[in-house]
Amino acid sequence: MGIVSLKEDYVFKEFMSIETIRKYFLSATLEVPVEQIRSARLMNTFLGRRWRTQKQGILDVQVEFNNDAKVNLEMQVAKKKDWRKRNLFYLARMYTDDIRWGEDYGRLRRCIGISILDFDLTDNENGHNVYRMRDSRGEDFSDMMELHIIELKKAFAPEDSLAEWVKLFNATTEEELDMIKSSNVGIQMGIKAMREMSLTRRIRLEIEAREKARRDRVAEIEYIKDELREQGRLEGVEAGKAEGIEEGRAEGRAEGLEVVNILNQHLIQDNRLDDLKRATVDAEFQEELLKEYNL
Repeated sequence: MGIVSLKEDYVFKEFMSIETIRKYFLSATLEVPVEQIRSARLMNTFLGRRWRTQKQGILDVQVEFNNDAKVNLEMQVAKKKDWRKRNLFYLARMYTDDIRWGEDYGRLRRCIGISILDFDLTDNENGHNVYRMRDSRGEDFSDMMELHIIELKKAFAPEDSLAEWVKLFNATTEEELDMIKSSNVGIQMGIKAMREMSLTRRIRLEIEAREKARRDRVAEIEYIKDELREQGRLEGVEAGKAEGIEEGRAEGRAEGLEVVNILNQHLIQDNRLDDLKRATVDAEFQEELLKEYNL
């Protein structure tokens, strides 16, 4: 029997909203005894912006860890262009988010990024890699910024503290959940949560609605692109792809924004106010739209 997948963005966030699961997963990843974790409080996932044109940072799950550190938990299914740069961008934004003009550097807190990837990022055999700032001799410069990369497609030794969590993240059937025999309280609660979510109509409807919205958006954009192409208004897009020249990219981007604006008009006509608000107000949504469809 099929179950909800933790690789679904919405399901992953629901899963990590349970404090006991968060604590035990952080304990396994950061190698901190669970009894030493005083708190793992959920935080606002929207990072602040200093000016209107600055790129908005939106995290999957942000956790305040032991009152003196921040952790970003992210599930990433598909490999995207410049993924490493994107990951560093979010870590840097987390680090600077606590300090404002004129405030002391002492306000800055340790920031940890934990990315769970359903693709291979590195060439080595390790499924869990940790990155810190070190000198050429391997000596730490600072522990204030740290990255953990967990690759779900790689093998984990049975004694590895993350092995059972990886099985849980990869599970797609009840049978696979039954095969995870664990005395870990976090894993036990995680299995229970997955079974409950699989039976929850709200979760299933949310996943189905998101998938339908994605398909509808693809169809709408392809229709609009075809219309503009027939009118000869997508030449800049094609030139930018074929030749890669600056003028072509600039023209293609301008016409790509026109596609977004036309899509917004379709949303107005269909009275889809929630989608319209997201499409017109959220600048990051427009950026992702342009990238996703090579506009």
